[in-house]
Amino acid sequence: MTRLSRRILDLVTRAAALGLTLATLTACDPTREAGSPIPATGTTTDPSGAGETASSPGTSATPKAPGMLELLEQLPPLPTHWIAEEPVASEAPPVDEAMLRDPFADLSRWLHYGGDHRGHRHSPTTRLDRRNVSKLQVVWAMPTGTHQQFEVSPIVYAGVMYVSTSYNRVFALDARTGAILWRYDHPLPADMKPCCGPVNRGVSIAGNAILMATLDARLVALDRRSGALLWNSEIFDYRKGYSATSAPLVVGGRAIIGVAGGEYGIRGFFDAYDVESGSRLWRHFTVPAAGEPGVETWAGTSFETGGAPAWTQGAYDAETDTLFWTTGNPSPDFNGDARAGDNLFSDSLLAVDLATGKRKWHFQFTPHDVWDLDGNTQLYLVEVDVAGERVPAIAQANRNGYFYLIDRRDGKFLRATQYVEQMNWATIGADGRPIVSAEVWPNEEPDYRVCPGNMGGMNGAWSGSYDPKRGLAFIPTIEACQHFVKGISVYSEGAPFLAGTPDTIDAASGKAYGHVSAVDVATGEIRWRAKERFPMMAGAVSTASGLVFTGNLEGEALALDADTGQVLWRFRMGGGVRSQPIVFELDGRPYVAIGSGSWATTDAFLAGLDRIPEGGHLFVFGLPEP
Repeated sequence: MTRLSRRILDLVTRAAALGLTLATLTACDPTREAGSPIPATGTTTDPSGAGETASSPGTSATPKAPGMLELLEQLPPLPTHWIAEEPVASEAPPVDEAMLRDPFADLSRWLHYGGDHRGHRHSPTTRLDRRNVSKLQVVWAMPTGTHQQFEVSPIVYAGVMYVSTSYNRVFALDARTGAILWRYDHPLPADMKPCCGPVNRGVSIAGNAILMATLDARLVALDRRSGALLWNSEIFDYRKGYSATSAPLVVGGRAIIGVAGGEYGIRGFFDAYDVESGSRLWRHFTVPAAGEPGVETWAGTSFETGGAPAWTQGAYDAETDTLFWTTGNPSPDFNGDARAGDNLFSDSLLAVDLATGKRKWHFQFTPHDVWDLDGNTQLYLVEVDVAGERVPAIAQANRNGYFYLIDRRDGKFLRATQYVEQMNWATIGADGRPIVSAEVWPNEEPDYRVCPGNMGGMNGAWSGSYDPKRGLAFIPTIEACQHFVKGISVYSEGAPFLAGTPDTIDAASGKAYGHVSAVDVATGEIRWRAKERFPMMAGAVSTASGLVFTGNLEGEALALDADTGQVLWRFRMGGGVRSQPIVFELDGRPYVAIGSGSWATTDAFLAGLDRIPEGGHLFVFGLPEP
């Protein structure tokens, strides 16, 4: 008997024990509060509230029937963990370091959020191309049962797809059919403090473990074969404003994860955890303590509530054993009066030693940020020619609207070029430092339209992709300028610490729009733009065959020509697209997985779009079987 059948049987048994008919069972009493005691047989309730009254002698009192809602409230809660009935892909070996460093040696795999340690999100597949992409059809689809943003990038290994959803639900699915193999719903506290929706952008895989960071600032490991809980480690006390929303980066037996909470005045950091035991190996704080280098860039004691969250995934250079990570806004977001100075190491790119977590160098994109222009968007490790020299570099489409190229050997600034269409907040000097326009500073009654707005440009909540053969980065972009309102700065631990707000004037007036832009990494030139009527907030994946997959807020999955930006295929999934698509092959058949499901609140805030329904739904597309 299934769990649901047992629950229904239990309900019916309870009803029978009370002598209730189907009619009385389904009748709800609107005058009684849900959860209040059911009156006992033989008594009535005094409407005046004075108490119970005994039945009159010689009469038979009719018991007041509880309604269906009251009976349902008495049932035991649904389970939160479903172990696999049979071991899942148990014949497949554990995912070892060699697989993680060369994930596309087998095209049936997608092992990283970023596709590989370089963050390219680029598939070598050639079976799906311009000639046949229009033939893509739904192979299977599955609802997540959760609402708000479905931002996942699935993991695929040994024919099994591992998918996380909003509210930290994890599924193991048969990648060919969508059948549920196991499921885990992480128990979350009612007072959790995520900044911007209950999102999770994906799990990671290492050995036989599936790793997920949680909204209550924990890192959990589940057995990929059964779904059994292996370990559950606290990252930090969530009640102080900490959470974790991105997939850990796994390298060298370590799971690297950073925290969110820049809107709560936390002290940002990212950690390395042992994937076998869940024990913490090191912690790298992104705001200096008293007496440490960089604290001089914070006025007074403002560093104590400095923010600089590290909430997105970084990248890894195997040749130098260097981990690259980015940081977000200083706190409070929109009033920097009390934190005069550059506010290191907020809005920065950090290079650290993988073994120890010690910093090698840093580069700050936006010193003294008062516009919430987080520095943590996706990193691409690239090789480019600079003045006749082949340079190992890092490319990033920063939230501040500029596309940066940084020498990854020492953090030297190479170039920054504008990738958004609308830009007026700053120009970039020869040293890489912004020269801020006088009109753009937040104030109590702003009337200057600042571009880009606080969400970008691009944003760390979604991914782009990089095609190394074409030398193009594909960047889903928001064009939505704002006014910035300066507020009062008051800190209280665990409470929002914004000291102002953006006024979304473009969204309100219908001027917000979006595009995918193809940026030539070597020159910063924009090769093409694929325009959309609303801001683009979905991720992207590219293929060696010249395709780029993404989606829009109106609920369409899209395939673009990587050379021209022409839309070659579209499919209406329903909900707005906020997920990160992936491409993989099984038995020689190419598949594309992409989720739909956005959050109407953010859609309205950024795009003025509030008519699209919520609810996560995962779609897997494939070419017709021969």
